[in-house]
Order: sequence, then C-alpha cells, then structure tokens
Amino acid sequence: MVGPMYDFLQNPLGAVRLSFDKAMEAAPSQSAADRPAAFNGKDWGAVDLFNKFLFEEGGLAQVPILEPSNIRWLKPNSLVRFRGMVQDMFGNELYVGTFKDGSTWRTNKFTDVASFPMPSTCETHLWERRLVHCIPVPGQNSWTLLESNINQNYRTICDNGTSQHGEKRQRDEDLYNVDLNVSNHARESPSYNKKQKEDGYPCQSSHLSEDAMSRMSEPTSDVDNIDKTSFSCLVKIYDMPESNLKLNDVFEFIGIYTFDPQLAVNKDDNDDPMYDLMEDVLDQLPPSKVPRLHCLICRKLDVQDFIPKFPGVESLPRMVRGIRESLLGHLTEVLGNDGLAAQCVLLHLLSKLRARSDWLTVGSLSLNLTSFTTESASIFGNQLIKTIQSLLPFSQALPLTIEYLNTETLQPRKNNQTGRLVSSALQLAPGTHLTMDETSLQDGALNSNGVENVRLLKHLMNWQKVEYDFEYYKLEMAADVQMLVLSEGKSNILPADLVLPFLPTTVTCNVTASAEELQAWRWYLATLRSLPYSNGPEMLQTVQDEMVAAMKEDRSVGGADLNRWLTMAQLVSASFGENSLSLERWQMVKELERLIKERLK
Repeated sequence: MVGPMYDFLQNPLGAVRLSFDKAMEAAPSQSAADRPAAFNGKDWGAVDLFNKFLFEEGGLAQVPILEPSNIRWLKPNSLVRFRGMVQDMFGNELYVGTFKDGSTWRTNKFTDVASFPMPSTCETHLWERRLVHCIPVPGQNSWTLLESNINQNYRTICDNGTSQHGEKRQRDEDLYNVDLNVSNHARESPSYNKKQKEDGYPCQSSHLSEDAMSRMSEPTSDVDNIDKTSFSCLVKIYDMPESNLKLNDVFEFIGIYTFDPQLAVNKDDNDDPMYDLMEDVLDQLPPSKVPRLHCLICRKLDVQDFIPKFPGVESLPRMVRGIRESLLGHLTEVLGNDGLAAQCVLLHLLSKLRARSDWLTVGSLSLNLTSFTTESASIFGNQLIKTIQSLLPFSQALPLTIEYLNTETLQPRKNNQTGRLVSSALQLAPGTHLTMDETSLQDGALNSNGVENVRLLKHLMNWQKVEYDFEYYKLEMAADVQMLVLSEGKSNILPADLVLPFLPTTVTCNVTASAEELQAWRWYLATLRSLPYSNGPEMLQTVQDEMVAAMKEDRSVGGADLNRWLTMAQLVSASFGENSLSLERWQMVKELERLIKERLK
C-alpha cells in the first residue's frame, strides 16, 4: 500500500495530523488511552517530515515569505517563512493538545482552533507552547531581503486555483475524514455551528467546500486591518528549550500561518479555553492585525546568514588581500581621499564583541570621527552612512540633537498594564551598526529624559549593555553594537575607543560600486569579523614587553590604551584573513597608532 502524499506547502496541517495518526498506531505497548499522554506535547515525527522536505528535497526555496507586501495572498494554514528579531517574550500558553473524538484521538498542535469538532464533553490533554512577539530586524537594509520571486511563484500558484497539489491535498483530507462521526452536512448545519460556539470550541473544518476553496484563491479583505507600518508576528514555539531563545536574537521561523478574524472577538464573549489563556497579550495583539505563526522549525541567524554565498574559506588568504585593497580604496574615495580615516573605518567595521569582564569589553572598537561641520557632514557623513548601509545587513543612524535627546525614549521599557515590552531605538539585534551624528548638536539644556538618554548611550558604548526598565527594577541586556560618532570636536557625550580628526582633501559625490564588488565586500566583512583568533606565546611575550616599555615611557598610557592596541592588532590581522598576530602586523598597528597621535596633535 502506498503511503499518503503530503502537501507541505498548502496543507501542512494534513501532514501533522496524518503523522500523528501513524505515531498513535505505532506507539509501543501503551494502551490507546495512554498513548497521547506519552507524547506530552513532544514531536512524534512531524518535524522530521518537514526537515526532510525543506532541507533535503529543496523545499525551502518554495516556501513563501511572510511580509506586508504579500500577506494578502497567503492562505491561512499554509506554510510560510518569517525572519525577525525576538522583540518580546510572553511565557507559556496552555492549549488542548489532544482530544478524544469517539474512539479516535485528534491533535490541535500547530493551530489556534480545533480543526475538527470537539465534543462538548471529551477526554483531553493540555500541552504547553511559548509565545514570542517578533518584528522585522530593526535597521535591516533592503539588499538583505529574501528574493521576491519566491513570493511571486507562490502567488501564481494561488491564482491558478487548481494547482498540482490540489488532488493530493484532497486525498490527504479524505484519508483523515473517513472516520469522522459527524458528517460534513451535519457540520455545516446552523444548529451544529451554534452548538460548537456554545460549547466554547470553535472549529475549522479541514474539508473545505468548493465555495470556500474558490474564496481562498482570492485575496481576503481582512488583511487590510493589519498594521503594515509596524508589521510583526506572534510566533508560537513548540518543543524548544527556553535557553535556546533569547530576547533580541534573530531567527528564521518556518511554520503554519494563521489569520483568524473569528478569534478577534471580545474576550468576555469567548469561552474557548484555547483563547482564554494569555488574554491580556492577545487583547493587545489581536489576530485581525497581528498574524500568528505556529513554528515547526526555527534557526538562529547570524550576520553571515544575510550575506549571499561566496567562495569558500579554503582560498581565504589568497583572495582576501585583493578584496581588502578594493574596499579600502572605496572607503578612501567615500571619505574624501582621507586614507587614515578609511583604515580606521575598516577596522571599526570588522570589530565585534568577543568577551567582556568587569572592567572592559574585548573586541569592540567604537570610533569618533571629529572635525566635521554641518556642511561636511551633509556630504561625507551621508555618503559614509549610505556606504555602511550597502555593506552591513543591519544599520541605523541617530541624530543627536538637543530636541531628539530630550523627547525620544531610548530605553526599552516594560508596560506592566499591557504586559508588553515597549521597543525603542536601543533595542537592537546583535551585529547592528549605529551611527550617531552630533554635528547638529546646538547649545541648550538637557532635561531629565535627555540626561537619561545620554547615560544609556554612554553605557552602551563603554560596556556593550543596554539597561531595560521593568518599572519596579532595571535589567541589563548584553549587546553587540558597532558605534560610530560624527562630531565637530571630540564627543563629550560618547567617549569612543578611537578618536580621529577627519581631513578630506577632495569631494567626490555619488561614489558607486558594482554589484560584484559589493557582494565581495559584504562577504569579506561578515566572514573576517567572525574569524577565530589566537596568538602564540612568543608573539604574546613580544607585545607584552613593548607595552610595558610604552607605559614606562609615557605615564598617561593606561589599561584602555592597552586594550585598544590589542583589539587593533586582532583587527589588522583579521583584515588580511589571518587568525593570529605576526610581527609584521604588529608593526602596522604601531605605525597606525603613531599616525593617529600625530593627527591628534
């Protein structure tokens, strides 16, 4: 007998239910009544089916992307992808995981509402799932977005109405519906629907009428209620340890998309226990405005995951030198032929937090370019910001004016009345670049809010931590943010690791680069930024001896200077694709430090 064929894209719940049935039949030794309890909400093999389809059979490229531009074409209960940052975490939600329909056990996993009619009194098992609120990554640059042709292909399938999966999906549903105790005709009767509502278990039949199928091939007007300006998604997580999911991490979620206007009712009028839990959160994030995604598979993403594929690391030492020289030349042109500033910006873009202790952070290199005027900032500053946007996946720019500091709330804070975390400009994903422009900072007084904002920015620059306000207490969250300051004089607000006066000699507007160059530079920065690094004992002794000599010669040299030199040594080595410091690279660091000191005089 040939096994059932799954339509993973447009009927993923069919695969979930059929695999549940097979697991129930194959469950060893337990009695029929004990088999659902044995699962206890854990996966019974359904996720393995999707893993095989997505990553072994190439199905991932066919999965549409959940985003505002195409949400009106996505069908409820279809398979979608969503890339976003974990903006808030709501804890666990109880739901009716399995229920007994006559002599048959059904499952409600990966759905908000019972997909089959639940008897008014039946045996059930409550399972748990986690709720997280996800948003598009703040500052995500447009070139990192996934190819739109995936969504276009999916829309074509929707428009065709009778896709190649249509008959297969019908077979799946017929296989599952043969043993229903309630006929389709009875389910469609007004009295039956009324009874289901009164019993508190709204149902959604998986066996759709021809009229319903035709309606699903058209975009629904309900999506017009979705707030496209602050698009977000409520993701429901199954079978995942809590330690694997952290605030501000970036994930790709692959799961079952639900958009259920029937759930957008007043909570006082809804007795459904699947809805009643987490009612305050659901009231703030109604399903008529915020789509749900029942996660089957999730993958934590790093900066490299947003970079197009490029040649392997095997040829790294040979190819890096050419890419380094071309990128350095491009940055020099952007910065008005200031080669020293270009070198410092390159090291800054390669920096990454590697470790932290009670008195310093290791690996980060914040940069303050001084000697900017309002006019030069409008030319070179804007060009540099655009260049960074074209090179890094996530970047943002903050205008540090008196008005902005006094009025903006930079601190993320918890609203205990709604139970939600209110996002802010400093709730950022790891690997985000932040440019702060002080060139428009005029004389004026900071109010209490402005002083607090300055303190938060300074704390982020010094310790790579952001303080969150939970009303009754404060909590520091670890960050990894590259910080660049453009200012007229040395910034009094933000004490950067490296300060350099900016001295352009030419003006070149609209500096451009080819698509091939941009691809190479993006790969270069993302790859070398994560290159492992270690030093041999001989080189460490040489560096240590020279640092001790420098401190004896100049009493003003302190721990911060030593940390900066070591960080610059690692970054100079990384810029050549080398994962350990050589004497040649150490000499380059000392020469760079000498040029910087000379310019500061």
